[in-house]
Amino acid sequence: MNSACTFGIEEEYLLVSLDSGQVLARPTSAVIDLCRQVLGAHFAQEMFQSQIEVASPVFSNLAQAGEFLRQSRQRLLQVLAGEGVGVIAVGSHPMGGWHQQLPADEEHFRQLFEDYQQVARRSLLCGLHVHVGVAPGHDRIKLINQLLPWIPLLLALSASSPFWEGQPTGYQSYRQVACGEWPHMGLPQRLGDWQAYERYLALLKRTGSLREGNDCWWVIRPSRHYPTVELRIADACPRLEDGLCIAGLFRCMVEHCLRHPQSAPLTREQYWITEQNYWRAMRYGRHGQYICQGNQGQGSALQWLAQARALFEVAPCDSERSFEWAEVILRDGTSADQQLADYARCRQRPEQAVVKGLLGAMAV
Repeated sequence: MNSACTFGIEEEYLLVSLDSGQVLARPTSAVIDLCRQVLGAHFAQEMFQSQIEVASPVFSNLAQAGEFLRQSRQRLLQVLAGEGVGVIAVGSHPMGGWHQQLPADEEHFRQLFEDYQQVARRSLLCGLHVHVGVAPGHDRIKLINQLLPWIPLLLALSASSPFWEGQPTGYQSYRQVACGEWPHMGLPQRLGDWQAYERYLALLKRTGSLREGNDCWWVIRPSRHYPTVELRIADACPRLEDGLCIAGLFRCMVEHCLRHPQSAPLTREQYWITEQNYWRAMRYGRHGQYICQGNQGQGSALQWLAQARALFEVAPCDSERSFEWAEVILRDGTSADQQLADYARCRQRPEQAVVKGLLGAMAV
């Protein structure tokens, strides 16, 4: 495989009041109509009435992705400002407020809330999803096994959910903690190949454990609708450049693994180490010490990134740009770091200061 993979990006946003910073419990039909007008075919309603998604077209490079998403963000902010409304991309809202939120009026979401009850009602969470195209003939489960040990690094880079219900949690990505309440989330099952994956899904359906194929919400999964592998571990990124960095790194990793496929399944030890690094990325983000897959020593997130850069083939364009920006994130701080700093600086209504910072990041 010599050609670059195409990719797409999905960003989830929360609609917030510009006055209070709170998530809108009941956005007006005018606000939703404006979102639809701005985004057109790329608009999608998410789980809550206050939550929307931008589903991008297919891109061949990060410049295209950056132009589309930057324009989408800026147009939404400009148009909604007249209604006193803003949008933020963040793993969890600093003020919380899930108790006041209402499910979106679509059958799929109504079924989710019926099936999962308070777990669904608590899931006022936003992620960044990246689809990378995989040509026919490649086993996407084998590809996922090859990618999986590196996926927690992308969580550490994207962490943007240090708050829950107005309080610091001690976690850099509390979103992933909350996601752990759902079945079929978290790390994928350790499956050998596509046939094993199909048997797993068949068992879940046969036993009444799964309604439909796309109810496996793993941190990385094969899409049931597109010929892609889908990254789902990342928190929504307020800074667009951070989201582009995650997309570029994931695409680089996929392209490398497609060029150099490994048929050996993920060992138990590799999976155990990945579990530990996944938890450390949730808890500590860029500040964590991470376990190396080879010698099982420990190193910083910057050292882990350097190992990735040495392993994955870095082209002189998008992937190089992504690795360079990842170094900036790990040196200067993630969104979670910035939010906690804003919270600590403000003595009165610190959560509002955090939301103001998030709105500012969206406008850049």
